[in-house]
Amino acid sequence: DGRPVDLSLFAAPLYGADRRVNGVLGMLVDVTERRELEQRLSQSQKMESVGQLAGGIAHDFNNLLTAILGNCEITLSDLPADDSMRSGIEDIRSAAVHAAALTRQLLAFSRRQILQPKVLNLNAAVRETLDMLGRLIGEDIELVTELEPDLGNTRADPVEVGQVIMNLSVNARDAMPDGGRLTIRTANLDVEREAAGHDEAIEPGRHVVLSISDSGTGMDEHTKERIFEPFFTTKDKGKGTGLGLSTVYGIVKQSGGHIAVESRPGIGTTFKIYFPRVDEAVDVDEPSQATVSTSGSETILLVEDEESLRRPISKLLARQGYTVLVAKDGQQALEICEGHDKAIDLMVTDLVMPGMSGLELGERVADLRPHMKVLYTSGYSDAAIGNNRVLAAGLEFIQKPYAPSELGSKIRELLDR
Repeated sequence: DGRPVDLSLFAAPLYGADRRVNGVLGMLVDVTERRELEQRLSQSQKMESVGQLAGGIAHDFNNLLTAILGNCEITLSDLPADDSMRSGIEDIRSAAVHAAALTRQLLAFSRRQILQPKVLNLNAAVRETLDMLGRLIGEDIELVTELEPDLGNTRADPVEVGQVIMNLSVNARDAMPDGGRLTIRTANLDVEREAAGHDEAIEPGRHVVLSISDSGTGMDEHTKERIFEPFFTTKDKGKGTGLGLSTVYGIVKQSGGHIAVESRPGIGTTFKIYFPRVDEAVDVDEPSQATVSTSGSETILLVEDEESLRRPISKLLARQGYTVLVAKDGQQALEICEGHDKAIDLMVTDLVMPGMSGLELGERVADLRPHMKVLYTSGYSDAAIGNNRVLAAGLEFIQKPYAPSELGSKIRELLDR
């Protein structure tokens, strides 16, 4: 049919009775599929190794950023409003917040972020982003939606799904500098029935598909092979970090989905994301109660193995009016729970600690303090959450690095619930 193929040629001379060569035995083997599988495996191994590196860096960096943000908050609260040092401290805080956004992208790519999945409908997720997308892509790009009316549901983290839609749409916008059309589609797909012509890496079964297409510049094969690598970008210096598509890749993979790309130079690009379909009803969020204050008078047990974090966090909580008990590990936290003669209203514990994980600690203190609420926190978690790093239903979690105000609001929300 005109497609190029890779062949392996084996040839050997055939000798006659007079020991002269009177023929050649040749065998041609089509190795196209094997080559493709080898390239796919090599790319997968490369992405995995880079992901491990990125995840390890992000974990340590998140602890440092949490300490920086906490100490900035303490310093700012101690300085008078007109102090000349405030602007410098605020610049440090702003830089730390920006760095935190980058580490979140690294964790997403490396599939080491902690997801909080819910049953959702992709149509609703798309509609929630339309207003923001309209502002982001500009007036010279036509935004078109083609949403399947009878679309099935899937289980995913709604915040991360929104991030996928935004990242792909912004990428499409950048591929259409002179304007064009951005099309977002949803559809149901049964891979078992319609396997022909679809990427064999997609798991068999029922899926819901999110497609985002642009009429932009498109990509050649070499660029397509590298687009999901972190820090790879075709944009001019200073106009992109190269983390947008790698973030999308990590979110989709960690959510149990698959992403495929179709692109031709001068024609445009289409990203297709396949999420497993579920037959459950959409989860309905409880209406949130606005928290006016982050202060309180309750008793909080803080469990954190990093001393650089224990000091600023305990100081901030104490300034908000709480009685703070501090433990450097799970064993010390158990001793406090057993020996403290008054109520402990809430425990804030890191998930990853030497000796005893935060989840194990939470299970053990449940018998000692059945009415004590627990808030988990981490830069990321491997063994404590499991290989897929999906937080179990009902567990409360706040991702490091967090601003002190975020921690205060989350604590107040739990105590008031």
